[in-house]
Amino acid sequence: MNEESLNKYKQMLLDEKQTLEKELEEIGVKNKIGDWEAVPEKTEQEADENDLADKFEDYEERSAMLNSLEDRYNSIESALGKIESDPGSYGVCSVCHNPISTERLDANPAANTCKIHMEKSE
Repeated sequence: MNEESLNKYKQMLLDEKQTLEKELEEIGVKNKIGDWEAVPEKTEQEADENDLADKFEDYEERSAMLNSLEDRYNSIESALGKIESDPGSYGVCSVCHNPISTERLDANPAANTCKIHMEKSE
């Protein structure tokens, strides 16, 4: 992959990483080891029993959303790491070691598999 393409995908990844960080900060906080944890939605009033059940359900939804966002965030971090440490490994399928198509990378610059192997990894 040429340097211009690498820079294009790096910028796409950095932009998405920034967006994800904002979304993650809205529903969670980073703990001491660097993982994200969901936090309950802040409310100003005291809750009755029904409100507490709703808050627990909301917290569970926030946790699920956070897990999904964190998985995506980690994929982006991994792709950026490849670009920085071993640019030749970026855009190469982790299964068959063939180049990942530009169409796939344009749609998902953090992809680590080609179209043939994407179902096995996602």
